[in-house]
Amino acid sequence: MDYKSVLELILDTDDVTVGGGSASALSGALACGLIGMVCKLSTKKDFGISPESQLEYAKELEELREKLLAGIVDDAKAYGVIINAYKLPKGTEEEKVIRKKAIADAGVVGATAPMENAKLCRRVYDIGEELDGKTNPSCISDIVIGREMAKIGTNGCLMNIEANLPLVKDEEKLEEFNRAIKELKIY
Repeated sequence: MDYKSVLELILDTDDVTVGGGSASALSGALACGLIGMVCKLSTKKDFGISPESQLEYAKELEELREKLLAGIVDDAKAYGVIINAYKLPKGTEEEKVIRKKAIADAGVVGATAPMENAKLCRRVYDIGEELDGKTNPSCISDIVIGREMAKIGTNGCLMNIEANLPLVKDEEKLEEFNRAIKELKIY
């Protein structure tokens, strides 16, 4: 599975295997493209950040985009882990114990993928904020849309962490996820 096949699943209203986590990571990847384009269109003169720095931001955004494209797939796979855990047999007490542990472990996987994507999306948003008013003014709509998409990506990923928290039984992981939610949220 690659991000293009996940994108097709996101767009398919009959498919229930991919949802908001992958769509949120996609939003962050799209933001990378928009903000990176603005950086490259802001190298003819110094708009408040040197052309060299604009290119450094563009390079970082390209790297973040690639990680988010992989994160789209990671999120879809994490959902599959949860679904598979729920499909485990529960006829005997031993099966119930195994299934319960598998669901709790799957909850960690299900919350980890969007947490990693939220961190990436938040960095994209922060870059957009750092560039505010310091890029080619002809590209203002692109940078604003990019920042908003990064914000949606970040907050959407955080909502997907929250959706998986009821499954997680590991207290340390719960603390880690709750800390990420608090630190990464964009208001």
